[in-house]
Amino acid sequence: MFKPANAVQVRVSIDEIQPDVWRRLVLPMHWNLEHLHLGIQAAFNWWNYHLYEFRIGGLRYGEVEILTEDATDDDPRVFDQREVRLLDFEQGAVFSYHYDFGDGWRHTVAVEEFLTLAATPRHGSCVAGERARPPEDVGGVSGYERFLEIIADGEDPEYAETIRWCGGYFDPEWFDLSVVDKDVRNALRSNVRRRLYQPKPKAVPKK
Repeated sequence: MFKPANAVQVRVSIDEIQPDVWRRLVLPMHWNLEHLHLGIQAAFNWWNYHLYEFRIGGLRYGEVEILTEDATDDDPRVFDQREVRLLDFEQGAVFSYHYDFGDGWRHTVAVEEFLTLAATPRHGSCVAGERARPPEDVGGVSGYERFLEIIADGEDPEYAETIRWCGGYFDPEWFDLSVVDKDVRNALRSNVRRRLYQPKPKAVPKK
């Protein structure tokens, strides 16, 4: 007996950063774009306090009232993100998610495949990924490149202030699947709190 798909696997990567910063998520098919937004925020530990939108086929999707406040006549109309569900996409679909219009973080979302799991998932999960996302409010791609230069050079006059600003530690290669998966599983919880800084590595005991 044929069982219909009940989950979708997507790959989300941050544009214009090399090496790639990406997450592979398995999400309930009934999720809409608002749920996907929260899932992406959780997967990268973004703080979810800036504006965002999806760009799909030249159309904008997001929170209509907020995004149309400052819109000009030239801006594309905004459609309600809750009216589009993941099951509305086809395998292979690719679209864009923009977060923080100041820093301008653009993410590419690729619908990799639809899955038939033994039980319909009640929450999202992260199954793979690589590298840490840039710090919030670092100044976009160019700001992040400068940030990495500063923290790699202890002699840089901005080093002390910058390392303090990012919580005392930052590893661009950091990725902990168990930590990120837990974040994604809790993505839709209303009281979820984001970590302000990257977890510091545990000290290895001396032998």
